[in-house]
Amino acid sequence: MWTRVCTVLLAQVMFILTIGLAEDAKPPAEPAKNLRIGSLPVSRVVYLGNSITLHGPAPKIGWTLNCGMAASAPEKDFVHLLTAKLAKAAGGQPQIRVKNIADFERQFETYDLEAGLKDELAFAPTVVIVAIGENVPALTSDDAKAKYQAAFARLLSTLKKHGDPVVFVRSSFWADAAKDHGMEQASSQAGVVYLKIGDLGKNPANMASSERKIEHAGVAAHPGDKGMQAIADALWTAIEKRAAVQK
Repeated sequence: MWTRVCTVLLAQVMFILTIGLAEDAKPPAEPAKNLRIGSLPVSRVVYLGNSITLHGPAPKIGWTLNCGMAASAPEKDFVHLLTAKLAKAAGGQPQIRVKNIADFERQFETYDLEAGLKDELAFAPTVVIVAIGENVPALTSDDAKAKYQAAFARLLSTLKKHGDPVVFVRSSFWADAAKDHGMEQASSQAGVVYLKIGDLGKNPANMASSERKIEHAGVAAHPGDKGMQAIADALWTAIEKRAAVQK
């Protein structure tokens, strides 16, 4: 029964992830410069994701905020939670850029990375968080799997060419063996950090529906405050481990 419910909710979530793309979040004014956590420079951080990372107001589905869906408040989404951890550890506020790249997920074979990520690449981030996969169409053939892995590899290569940031890739919140395998393989080949978070999406307690009543089932199936905290914590653990590496 739960599997059937999950399938229906996931279909609704996939639809939401592809609509209502918000403008990139603006960085805080006059941020501190040359911030570091151990060996890791964290002055400029870019978050690339989908609606879990950033979704503008969509009143028709009952979503009124401009942050990661479905946090109860902007400061409760994983971007704000993780940025706060970075700021505390580094002793200053990093500059950030947040972009919804659901278009890349849906059109990964043809997406123009240099044009689509023009502002983020020019920003020359020191850290990039890549949090995608949920919008990618089902990879039902070996050819489709190979094409997605190649496209994801191009994304990582493009990011690394602009400022040589330290890149952290998280797996899909709703685990998908084919998509996650492709991202993991591409990450390994690119020498970037990959972390698995698929178990989080298997726990109903991490969904917003477990915390408050939300009329739209797709919104309700997104990570709630607990799920957002769990994503932020997983990324923070990976960042702490990477920061401890001596250069």
